[in-house]
Amino acid sequence: MLGKSMKTTLIKLASVAILSSVIAACTSHTTNDIAEVPLRATGDMGVIIERASGQVQIVNHTSKEVLAEVDGLGDLSHASIVYSRDQRYAYVFGRDGGLTKIDILKDKIDKRIIQSGNSIGGAISQDGKLVAVSNYTPGGVKVFNSETLELVASIDSSILTTKPKNKDGSPVRSKVVGLVDAPNNKFVFSLFDSHEIWVADFSDIEKSNETKAAPNAMPKVTKFTDIGLFPYDALMSPDGRYYIAGLFGEDGMALLDLWHIEKGVQRILPNYGKGEQKLPVYKMPHLEGWAMAGDYAFMPAVGQHKVLVVNTKTWQQVTEIQAHSQPIFVMAQPDNRQIWVNFAYPDNNTIQVFNTETFELVKTLTPGPAVLHMEFTPRGEHVWMSVRDSNEVQIYDTKTQTLLKAFKSSSPSGIFFTSRAHQIGL
Repeated sequence: MLGKSMKTTLIKLASVAILSSVIAACTSHTTNDIAEVPLRATGDMGVIIERASGQVQIVNHTSKEVLAEVDGLGDLSHASIVYSRDQRYAYVFGRDGGLTKIDILKDKIDKRIIQSGNSIGGAISQDGKLVAVSNYTPGGVKVFNSETLELVASIDSSILTTKPKNKDGSPVRSKVVGLVDAPNNKFVFSLFDSHEIWVADFSDIEKSNETKAAPNAMPKVTKFTDIGLFPYDALMSPDGRYYIAGLFGEDGMALLDLWHIEKGVQRILPNYGKGEQKLPVYKMPHLEGWAMAGDYAFMPAVGQHKVLVVNTKTWQQVTEIQAHSQPIFVMAQPDNRQIWVNFAYPDNNTIQVFNTETFELVKTLTPGPAVLHMEFTPRGEHVWMSVRDSNEVQIYDTKTQTLLKAFKSSSPSGIFFTSRAHQIGL
């Protein structure tokens, strides 16, 4: 007969043995589960817009391969993308007013809303908690919680008093363009029809913890009027200091120094857009495609076969570079050593590469019909190009300007790598 103490000891030992077996089984099961799920980092990923089919490709720019396709994104004819701080979520701004949040680790749509009738791009705040969308129809800017896509604030643009009211009796408001993020949780944007630049400061709203869901929350909005006729696009300098708007209705540009906002909007480059013998303008240049390298900004001339070189300390033009045709995007490699230029129709099958120190032509490439967009890998060893009418994306070595790989894509347009998550104004 076992004594009472011995029985107790044996029961404890048996319990320990059973518990150890259970833990071992759970550990083995968990380990096997982890082994079955491939891990994927986001730092070398990206998303490519396939505009004709309303879908996107999720890609890896290290392995140079397509990982997945996601559809159901609506009208992507002028789509753009921003990323969450952790690079996991891509926010797609569609032309049909759609705002879609894609989980690029799960290769699926996380959330999607239709927030307006016609939108034209967006931005994400410095802290990554707010996503703003600029709208053509009904005008204005809507700001959403980046996690839930719940409305945080709606900023109505200026009423156009000379226009008849909409069918529903509401006033017609100015279209909003050139929306970018700025330091300290601000958004800056231009009002096309009312000739204004506005700065919306959300820093106080964030401090009061109202971003979870506060449709009535309003930021502090600073308005600059009479900045020039019909600002059509804009850019933010990489350091977040200068906001520059191009003017469709007159020559010149409008510059706002966010370090000295009290100075208001200044006019720069009064001759921008003029030419001794103007050519037909097939497409207005994208200002977000400006290249800023050292003390120079390289910008596409309007309606001319030139790239203009401007000193960013004085904002005066110092020289110009003769180019193949009318430039659209002028983009600098991450090391600023070279700029890559694409062109408007009918010469949009060509890319030219120029040295930023000597301004000399390095190479002319002909990737194919309708080269719409370029995106450099974060450290600049490769550049990806969308060649829309060939239905392919091409990858080039930036040192040798040689083609490394091409793959199929349905009418590709914008290419957006996740490294943009940590860049101001993109």
